[in-house]
Amino acid sequence: MKPFARRSLLNLVAASAVLISATAAMPVWAQAKLKVAAIYTVPVEQQWVSRIHKALNEAKARGEIDYVFSENTANADYERVMRQYAEGGNTLILGEVFGVEAAARKVAKDYPKASFLMGSSGKPQAPNFSVFDNYIQEPAYLSGMVAGGMSKGGHIGMVGGYPIPEVNRLMHAFMLGAKEINPKVKFTVSFIGSWFDPPKAKEAAFAMIDKGADVLYAERFGVSDAAKEKGKLAIGNVINTQPQYPDTVVASALWNMEPTVDLAIKKAKSGQFKGEDYGPYSMMKFKGSELAPLGTFESKVPAEVVAKVKAKQAAILSGAFKVPVVETEPKSSN
Repeated sequence: MKPFARRSLLNLVAASAVLISATAAMPVWAQAKLKVAAIYTVPVEQQWVSRIHKALNEAKARGEIDYVFSENTANADYERVMRQYAEGGNTLILGEVFGVEAAARKVAKDYPKASFLMGSSGKPQAPNFSVFDNYIQEPAYLSGMVAGGMSKGGHIGMVGGYPIPEVNRLMHAFMLGAKEINPKVKFTVSFIGSWFDPPKAKEAAFAMIDKGADVLYAERFGVSDAAKEKGKLAIGNVINTQPQYPDTVVASALWNMEPTVDLAIKKAKSGQFKGEDYGPYSMMKFKGSELAPLGTFESKVPAEVVAKVKAKQAAILSGAFKVPVVETEPKSSN
């Protein structure tokens, strides 16, 4: 063999060895995209679901996952869709199973190699069924403080979907925050019996305005529309709708699903996923929730209220103050 040819061959072998070594050193999760599926019982535009959808789309945009989803899935069809995604080779499956707990947990048992991360009222289930929820009672408390400071008549209306623990604890936190600013504030509380019915929520809000409410807690879509039409104020929940209602929505308790989703993806890729409670990753210390910037209302909220909100936020983040978790159904006080 000629010296030049021999050197070329040696260089090729050396380069190949370096490439193989570098590839072997790469984390397993970096070599292939994770197949992820989500099952939603409501449209992806709905507040709660939109936050999961957003976090998954961000992971998809980063090239970490392949992401497919089903929306408006009826509870009667939920188990079937879960099985289809598991059979289709999706490694991580997300959704909300509040109305189909037993069926969803049975699917997880039948597919032990898949990882399931579900919004749930229950506990984790070994080996592969993890749970989460929007533990955003901390910013809900702060938004209640803002509401208490902005209500001139001391009457706040609150419209929710269903009086389940996950909703109740946010409402109670909001009410406690409002009372910290105005101990005499009164509440009118109503549940519309739906997770997505903007017209019904709007009508419930109109009824509260007729009773004297001048600030509305918009746990559901439709409430801010009523407030806007009647020239009242609203407090948002889960997402920031102030861009759509710049003269109506004062503040919002935001849910950031990214810490939860990113951790689940990491564990699923590394083979470390197991049945755990991911709920705490929605709390402020993990950046899973926050009080939205006051934005268009920055100069309209009284300075003393803003100062108290900032102080309370600092106390929450330091651990000096813990927002009480109350999960009983909230009642009207007027």
